[in-house]
Amino acid sequence: QVQLVESGGDSVQAGGSLKLSCAASGSPRSVSTYSMAWFRQAPGNEREGVAAISPGGTDTWYVDSIKGRFIIFRDDRKNALYLQMNNLKPEDTATYFCAASPGRSAQITWNQQGRLTDGDFTYWGQGTQVTVSS
Repeated sequence: QVQLVESGGDSVQAGGSLKLSCAASGSPRSVSTYSMAWFRQAPGNEREGVAAISPGGTDTWYVDSIKGRFIIFRDDRKNALYLQMNNLKPEDTATYFCAASPGRSAQITWNQQGRLTDGDFTYWGQGTQVTVSS
């Protein structure tokens, strides 16, 4: 079983940057074969897929609202996933979750449907809070 723990959330001024990290444990060697993703949820909003990355990191997906501002990347030697967030906006305020999907089902979904589907992801972290103020 895989456990995921997020860190790096903080309060930041609009226009600032944060780097979120997600550390895998339990069966970390398996993570290199998983698609990984970041989701977020703000009060009153649905959980939203933010960014995703395929096994090997050769394919990525981003929600339109953050394209050009956020970068997802992974370091499988460290069993870690990252989200570099730049030019943060107040509407980015949310709890951010990392998630892992065995195989390539999530990758197929984002390429064919243009979205992330919660059901494609088996493992979830507990979340880290990002607050962006003006």
